[in-house]
Amino acid sequence: MSTQERLQEVFRDVFDDEEIIIGNETTADDIEGWDSLSHVALIVAVQDEFDIKFSIVETSALKNVGDFIKLIDNKIEGK
Repeated sequence: MSTQERLQEVFRDVFDDEEIIIGNETTADDIEGWDSLSHVALIVAVQDEFDIKFSIVETSALKNVGDFIKLIDNKIEGK
């Protein structure tokens, strides 16, 4: 399963919506309920799913899902 497929499952779990489809250009504006609180829940869920940790600087620099996927892949490769 690709990083994007795994990440999509995390999004579906966090936002409790099996219909969510994410792409590289997806942002918080595209997902109903993606606010600051759910963003924290998303970050925690992604860290758990991929067994990685993010810094505040890394997560604050994310502009879209594509950036998120690149960050996850870089973290996995750097393990």
